[in-house]
Amino acid sequence: MSDLNWFEVSDTSHLISPSLLVYPDLIEQNIAEMKSVVGDVSRLRPHIKTHKTAEIIQLQLREGIRKFKCATIAEAELLGSCGGDEILLAMPLVGANILRFVALTQQFPESNFSTLVDNSGTLEEITTIALEKNIRLQLWMDINVGMNRTGIVPDGKAVALFREIDEHPQLEAMGFHVYDGHIRETDFDRQKEVVDTAYLSVVQLKETIEQQGITVKHIVAGGSPSFPVHAQRANVDVAPGTTLLWDARYGELFPHMNFQPAAILFTRIISKPAPNILCFDLGHKSIAPEMNFPRVRFLNLPDSEQIGQSEEHLVVKVADGSSYEVGQGFYALPMHVCPTVAKYETLQVVKDGSIINQWQVAARNQKITI
Repeated sequence: MSDLNWFEVSDTSHLISPSLLVYPDLIEQNIAEMKSVVGDVSRLRPHIKTHKTAEIIQLQLREGIRKFKCATIAEAELLGSCGGDEILLAMPLVGANILRFVALTQQFPESNFSTLVDNSGTLEEITTIALEKNIRLQLWMDINVGMNRTGIVPDGKAVALFREIDEHPQLEAMGFHVYDGHIRETDFDRQKEVVDTAYLSVVQLKETIEQQGITVKHIVAGGSPSFPVHAQRANVDVAPGTTLLWDARYGELFPHMNFQPAAILFTRIISKPAPNILCFDLGHKSIAPEMNFPRVRFLNLPDSEQIGQSEEHLVVKVADGSSYEVGQGFYALPMHVCPTVAKYETLQVVKDGSIINQWQVAARNQKITI
C-alpha cells in the first residue's frame, strides 16, 4: 500500500473497466469543508444531483445536514426514503409529474417536500390538483437572475405571482429559489462582484413584496460555483452539489475552493491500433461527452492528448506508445462528474487502497417506485 498513489487500488484483477471509484474519506472531508464555509449547518441544503446515492446522503445526515435539494422525482423519493427533513425538488413540474410529486408527499409524510413555480399557468395547474385532493403544497418562486433556463424575471409579474401563491389557501409560499450557475469567474473577488450584482435584483424584489405586507420566508441561492459568496449572506440557504465529489473542471476553474476530487474513473487500454495511439474503454457511454476535449484528466498518463471518442472508445495520443501495454489500468478524473455518475449503476467504494463496498446509484433512473 505504501507504494501506491492515493487514488490507486492495490488489486485490480477483479475490477471491471470502466468503473467509477469513490473515496468516502474524501467525501467526508468535502462535507466538513462545506460546513466550514457556511458556518451554520442549518443553512446547508446540498444538491444530490451529482451523486444520487443513499450512502452519501447518509454521510451528510450524520453530520447534521437535514435539508436537501434535488432535480428529479426519483432523487426526491430517495431523499424521502433516507429521512431528509426538508426536500426541495428544484425542477418546474408540469403534466403528470405534478401528480407524481403529490404522490411523493403522501408516501413520505414525515418529510416536507416543496417544489418550484415560475409562471401563472403552471401555478393554476398545481392549485387545481391541490384543491381536487384537498392538500396543501409548499412552493418556491423560481427567479431568473441571468441563467435564462428557468425562473421568472424579478419584476412586477414576479410580485403578482408571489402574491398569488401567498394568498391561495392550498399553498404555502416558501420564498425564492435563485440559481446563478452561469456565473463562473475564476477569481474569487471577481466572482463575488458578479454574483452580488445579480443578487441585488433578488434583494430589491424581496423588499418590494414585503412592502406590500407579504413575508418572503426563505431564500435558497446558488450552486457550487457561487457557494462561497452566498455562504457569506445571513439568512440565506446555500445549495452546493458538485462539492461532494468535485471534478477536474471545477478544480481548474475555482482554485480558491478547498474541495478534493472524490470520484475517479478506472479504465484500461483495450488496443494500440497505431504507433503512439492508445484506445481506452471509456466512451460516450462511460463519461460525460458534452464538452470539448479533454473529457477526463488522466492521473497516471503524462503527456497525452485525447483525440477521438465514440460510444465505447476513447482514443489518446502519447509520446511513446511502447511504454504502455494492452490491458494496463489507468485512473482519470472526470471533467464533469454529475452526468458521469449517472452512467453507472454502482460506485466502487475505495478505502486504504482496497475496494470495500459498492454503492448503488439509486436515483440514476427516471423512476424508483413513484
